[in-house]
Amino acid sequence: MRDGWISGGVGFELAPAEWKELAAAANPDEQERRLLAIAAQALDVALRPAAPKTLKRRPPLPVLALPMLPDRLRPLLRAALKYAADARLKTRVATLVASRGFVLHPMDWMPAASYQESPDVYGPWVDWQAGADSEKQPRREHLTAETWDDFYPAARRSALVDLRRTMPALARTLIETKGASEPAEVRLALIELMRFGLSADDVPFLKSLSADRSGKVREMAGRLLARLGERGNPTDGGSEDPTAELAAFIEEGKSGFIRRRSTYAPTKPKSQAQQARRADLFATCYFGDLVARFGRTEPDFIGAWQFGVDDGADLFLVRMVSVSGGDAAVASLADLLAAAGGRLAILALQLMLRLDGGRKRVLIRQILNDAQNLAALNMVEGAEASWLEWSDLAKGKTLSALRSAVSGDNDVTKRNAEQHLETLGFLANPMTAEKLIGEVVAAGLPPASPSLGLLRLNAALAGNPTR
Repeated sequence: MRDGWISGGVGFELAPAEWKELAAAANPDEQERRLLAIAAQALDVALRPAAPKTLKRRPPLPVLALPMLPDRLRPLLRAALKYAADARLKTRVATLVASRGFVLHPMDWMPAASYQESPDVYGPWVDWQAGADSEKQPRREHLTAETWDDFYPAARRSALVDLRRTMPALARTLIETKGASEPAEVRLALIELMRFGLSADDVPFLKSLSADRSGKVREMAGRLLARLGERGNPTDGGSEDPTAELAAFIEEGKSGFIRRRSTYAPTKPKSQAQQARRADLFATCYFGDLVARFGRTEPDFIGAWQFGVDDGADLFLVRMVSVSGGDAAVASLADLLAAAGGRLAILALQLMLRLDGGRKRVLIRQILNDAQNLAALNMVEGAEASWLEWSDLAKGKTLSALRSAVSGDNDVTKRNAEQHLETLGFLANPMTAEKLIGEVVAAGLPPASPSLGLLRLNAALAGNPTR
């Protein structure tokens, strides 16, 4: 029948007897229309292939704790998501929207089961994806030893973080009692959560992990202990002591004519092998052990370090402080680097996960003020959305740099500027986003440029204050 219709003929004589019976009473033209309707219904519904037996019925998608983004804003959202190049940047779009009190439609964006950096509000969806092979329904009870197995990983992680912030001892007890039977990978993730609300009360438990069967768990516990000032390697400085070996790569000097004060500078490695060994020692030794070799406190050592002598050693030192330095050392180093600005301020991005909100903002403002390394802002992790004010841009060099880039004829500079606009679309408050769009369009950027997508979405969400 289909071939007959395609060639311009009729299909009545070729139709099954039952179909003919339904169409026989009509005139010839109506017969063909009735048969066409029956054939279309048969192809679309009656003859639809059976679902493969491998398909499984999944539980309904959980309802999230925030309302869905209004339909009128979804075109702007889709434009912003389309411009975001990878999962990390798409998550940043979702984070901005969540900061204004909304979640995305699942047809627009769905976090992957493995992507733990998704905003907490999406935890039920992450667990829904992770539980694809299970009929288990996640329960909405408090996390306890009895309900531990009822929580999927994302919900359990979120509950443990909340407990570490409010009742750290209870969370520690749960990690200690229930985590011991988990695989090494899960155990490591649980121990890593101890960084929230970390205190001297955690020392006995962390020390007990020195006998854990996983080397990664022992290493994580050692770093957390180091942050609390616990010496990780209090040996006698013999030839087998890695901290003593690292200290040999650092030269102590004096500065000042009247008040002689100590300075510490990296020595120049004599070979590639020595350079690699130095990098390995910085990555595996603890900062507290190193400064103890010189008889200094952590903040004093940081203040005496000679930044700029060896860029590689500067980076290794900052990373070392980030993973094993005490809170005072991290704050001292962040303040020093942010005040220095330029290249050194970029180094402070290594400390972002250890900084409070205030220091993160100071650091980002400093980078925007310099406008020398704006690309580094793409590496920012853990920054808050929607706080950047117009005065932050107007008084620094970033705004003039963006105007110059979009009005010039250098394609590379223009593309870089458009990437910076995406970053600013996340950091800016709604008024700043709207003003920035006007500035760069006036400077020559096409109003329909996809790079303005996140800024436009940000400005359109002006009626919803930051949560």
